[in-house]
Amino acid sequence: MARPRKPQPPIHLQSARLLDIDKGELVEPGSLLIVGDRIVETAPSSVPDDAVRIDLGDVTVLPGLMDMEVNLLLGGPDHRSPLNPVQDDPAVRTLRAVANARRTLRAGFTTVRNLGLFVQTGGLLLDVALKKAVDHGWIDGPRVVPAGHAITPTGGHLDPTMFQAFAPHIMPLTVEEGIANGVAEVRKAVRYQIKHGARVIKVCASNGIMSHTGPAGAQQYSNEELRAITDEAHRAGLKVAAHCMGDEAVRNAVEAGIDCVEHGFLAGDDTLDLMIERGTFLVATTYLTDGMDVSRAAPELQEKAADVFPRARETISRAIAKGVRIACGTDAPAIPHGKNAKELLALVQRGMTPLQAIRAATTVAADLIDVTDRGRLAEGLLADVIAVPGDPLADIGVLEDVRFVMKGGQVHRHDDPRPGD
Repeated sequence: MARPRKPQPPIHLQSARLLDIDKGELVEPGSLLIVGDRIVETAPSSVPDDAVRIDLGDVTVLPGLMDMEVNLLLGGPDHRSPLNPVQDDPAVRTLRAVANARRTLRAGFTTVRNLGLFVQTGGLLLDVALKKAVDHGWIDGPRVVPAGHAITPTGGHLDPTMFQAFAPHIMPLTVEEGIANGVAEVRKAVRYQIKHGARVIKVCASNGIMSHTGPAGAQQYSNEELRAITDEAHRAGLKVAAHCMGDEAVRNAVEAGIDCVEHGFLAGDDTLDLMIERGTFLVATTYLTDGMDVSRAAPELQEKAADVFPRARETISRAIAKGVRIACGTDAPAIPHGKNAKELLALVQRGMTPLQAIRAATTVAADLIDVTDRGRLAEGLLADVIAVPGDPLADIGVLEDVRFVMKGGQVHRHDDPRPGD
């Protein structure tokens, strides 16, 4: 439960324009009446005498954006050392997440899915702790949908000892920390995450570009293990997100009941059609194929990236053209925290209209996480509101210039628009 706040007067938020997500139109002027953490009226005909007026000026207001794949516990300040997996203890990682959460919120992203710790924590679910701190109002950050530890096989893509090719017995991880092999262990790993507060399950269904083990996109869990993971999560009412790249691996994950494919870079046409048939979401993370820094990766991994990234961009264009349900996700810190809007620019470059890209970060993302209280500026919904200059339907790039951020009726950013300041 969020920390109770002292009663605040209503807020009358005004702007030159407001984006109606459902109609795909700009409403002029923009006007919202906010009481507590909710929008109580759009274009109010009357405003209470005690309302606080906030006039944002010549900007467009739109719903707070959502990023469906981040890892706030990684990246951010002073994260350059290749030995970071064995240098940061859980306390340092959690404090790192505080800085990354604030940066993400100020960029206009008011909800995120934190998709899977893959570090040694002694079984602590650090992203669940982060969610609690945000919800209690102790720190500034987006609403967090935590996955706890990512479920991955020994040597799998999110086995952290694989990335640095550690020697045996360096930083061993437990089943509770997500390293699980066989049906019995993957069930136990999923149950542990759910018991301690996970709200989505993350699984490694295939390897990745930065994997030392196997060709890009090779399936890492058996179909039987994937079905067991999905069964456990679904019986608890949780969805499953799968890191998955290769065509066969994506198809098998979808057939196992996975709800959301992360990346999907090498999926073929038949597999994309199956995703549409099953209603499987795709979190494309397509900007990382433009902006991910692989210069310090091993030469063989750089070679793999040079091969896969162009093919991945073409795959996402085909997925958009076919009508796969694509939700915005960045895989930050694969790109820096706070640069999340670059994913929306990349989606437009791949073939989306600006409105489709904005919906990927609002209404489609809301559908993915099964919430109806955000993603639009409408009566009764959470007062998650951001403001940008110009017209985002004409220039998606303005979403990189967020001037105002409100989450649940609280202002977290309000840049002074006066010239020269």
